[in-house]
Amino acid sequence: MTESPAPSALTLKRRAAHRRGVAGEERAAMMLEAQGFTILARRLRTPAGEIDLIARRESLLIFCEVKLRDTLAHAAESLSLRQRQRIVAAAQAYLASTPLPDTLDMRFDAIVLARDGSGEHLPGAFECEG
Repeated sequence: MTESPAPSALTLKRRAAHRRGVAGEERAAMMLEAQGFTILARRLRTPAGEIDLIARRESLLIFCEVKLRDTLAHAAESLSLRQRQRIVAAAQAYLASTPLPDTLDMRFDAIVLARDGSGEHLPGAFECEG
């Protein structure tokens, strides 16, 4: 039996980033649950893109992007227009395939996290542009 080659430095870096991302999304989900939200989906993949978290509290449905960076400011600055457009398109794909009451209010939120453990929930972080 031959040994498989050791993973490259890039592969190891990607794996570490993936683990940090999953841990950050878990922290964000806990923040939302503490506010009374129920998590409906995590890392939902649609043909239009991925949504980190979808959560509901009573008649409010949120599509939430999670950003983890060195500081909260860097995390908040990292949500690009292209990403916001992708999230909106992914939310539209989700809504088209998921039966939900027409009476739900919907919002696009962000949760920004810093490596020091701090975090902030930004309700209505962006609007459906275009």
